[in-house]
Amino acid sequence: MSKIFGGGKIRRYFEGWYCKQQNSQETVALIPAFHLGAAGVGAASLQVITDEAAWNIPFPDWAFRYDDKARLMSLGGCTFSPAGCRLDADSREVSLRGELRFGPLTPPAYDIMGPFCAVPFMECRHSVFSLLHRVDGTLTVNGRPYVFANGRGYMEGDRGVSFPRRYLWTQCTWEEGSVMVSVAEIPLGRLRFTGCIGFVFWEGKEHRIATYCGVRLLRLADDTIVLRQGRMTLSVKLLKANSQPLRAPDRGSMTRTIHESVSCVVQYTCQVGDRLLFDLISPQASFESHWRVDDEPTR
Repeated sequence: MSKIFGGGKIRRYFEGWYCKQQNSQETVALIPAFHLGAAGVGAASLQVITDEAAWNIPFPDWAFRYDDKARLMSLGGCTFSPAGCRLDADSREVSLRGELRFGPLTPPAYDIMGPFCAVPFMECRHSVFSLLHRVDGTLTVNGRPYVFANGRGYMEGDRGVSFPRRYLWTQCTWEEGSVMVSVAEIPLGRLRFTGCIGFVFWEGKEHRIATYCGVRLLRLADDTIVLRQGRMTLSVKLLKANSQPLRAPDRGSMTRTIHESVSCVVQYTCQVGDRLLFDLISPQASFESHWRVDDEPTR
């Protein structure tokens, strides 16, 4: 079942999923992942992020199972699939129990990477599994229950060798829609370029945003993105951060520390021509910025 740890042929590799769920006031994100460092030694982890804190639960390679075709990942007593997740895990800092049901998922029309999904040797490949879906169930984190009854969910993933050296990512779901934008410095051979992928999901329709669709970045800063594609203009502004430290891959190993606000205050404004689609200030948006040079991991 585990194609990654079975043969020992792959070096410096990671794959992680990002499962985010929200009720009207609370957010919990779960990041199951497996990783191989330079020595080819496998390990796995589950990161848990709430509005107040973040924890990392390590797992040995023998406790990990992965089925790519069925999109099923299990780490000890925790399982993740498109249908939901079951959680039963403990570390010195956190105890995690519960079950969540997902569905129906809303996958994108095609790979979020577009033609870049076929480019070999990219350091990181991004996937979106569901633009927006319903979440039902209960999680208990250190004895505190998080109840999701007709909650909102989002699911994506990353795989490759390392997170980009510089990047900015934001995501938000609400009753009427969902949005995600990622801007990153992409190495391609000896060259580096700034690439953008994302979407606006509004009134049941996906509007793809991407470099390969002709998007133009009008402004990019640590707390701001303004982009234009055709007649659409999307502005994103971080108003109040609430960041927690997370572990991220650097050359296959989870040795880089990043900071993500899983639930913070962000303003999203989207306009098509003269028509304003939405002007939303969400206190439950996610935002992660590592665009400055001093955010680079140590090489």
